[in-house]
Amino acid sequence: MTLKSLILKAASYKSTVVAVASAADVDVLEAVVYAIQKNLASFLLFDDEQKLKMLIEMQFPQLMDNPKVSIQHVSSTVNAASNAVRAVSKGKADVLMKGNIPTSMILKEVLNKEYGLRTGKILSHVAAFEVSGYDRLLFITDAAMNISPDLITKAQIIRNAVAVAHSCGVLEPIVAPLAAMETVNPAMTHTTDAASLVVMNRRGQIAGCIIDGPLALDNAISPKAALHKGIVGETAGKADILVVPNIEAGNILYKSLVYFANAKVGGIIQGARAPIVLTSRADSAESKVYSLALAILSSK
Repeated sequence: MTLKSLILKAASYKSTVVAVASAADVDVLEAVVYAIQKNLASFLLFDDEQKLKMLIEMQFPQLMDNPKVSIQHVSSTVNAASNAVRAVSKGKADVLMKGNIPTSMILKEVLNKEYGLRTGKILSHVAAFEVSGYDRLLFITDAAMNISPDLITKAQIIRNAVAVAHSCGVLEPIVAPLAAMETVNPAMTHTTDAASLVVMNRRGQIAGCIIDGPLALDNAISPKAALHKGIVGETAGKADILVVPNIEAGNILYKSLVYFANAKVGGIIQGARAPIVLTSRADSAESKVYSLALAILSSK
């Protein structure tokens, strides 16, 4: 499985609509062009109409009068966020995408009690990595939302990631709660949390996956390293989902894969009524489209 295969799968779903908050941005519109070329979705672009049309005319003329693009005029960035969220809430769009707008602003609208996308679940970030040398996608969670999750939060983070993996075609993902060692040490909370998550999985409290941990990173992804440590079984070294202990570890792992391993990645926020694409300005247009594909698959 590759990220390009996810694009092909997402393109097979018809009539997907993406609401983009504050869309007057070169990087965002480049991703929109790429996504339309791949037949992924139609777009509702929320921003100042004059500013947005001027940018499109100057740099993206292929979007002019494009039947898959609808410009929605708003008078401010705040209104761009609220109107985009409302479009998803009312069923006019299937996916929410962050444009040139602060993450905190769009999440505030997502959590609005009147028209937001709250479900009562924890929101968490799920990233799908394509790493050279691996025969599968590696899902990493949570590298962007939850700072220092406790056991209950980790359980919901896993449920969110499992749902994303299922949507991509991984029917029974192997989940590895990561720690610094493979044995349970009461002085190291992440190891005891991992052991508890394994028990919760075996008792059906976390379904649709196989959880094995605690595991250090090498033993989670390398059968050879797992065997060397005496960790045996069908799941040893074959994790599909890596659950990081905290946001610092997740951020470092995420950026290490991108910058040291040149890995390709797409990521979304899961747990709301619809998937949310929260890309950064540092993400390439290709990465933004991978994120859109992941969101589209998760929305179905």
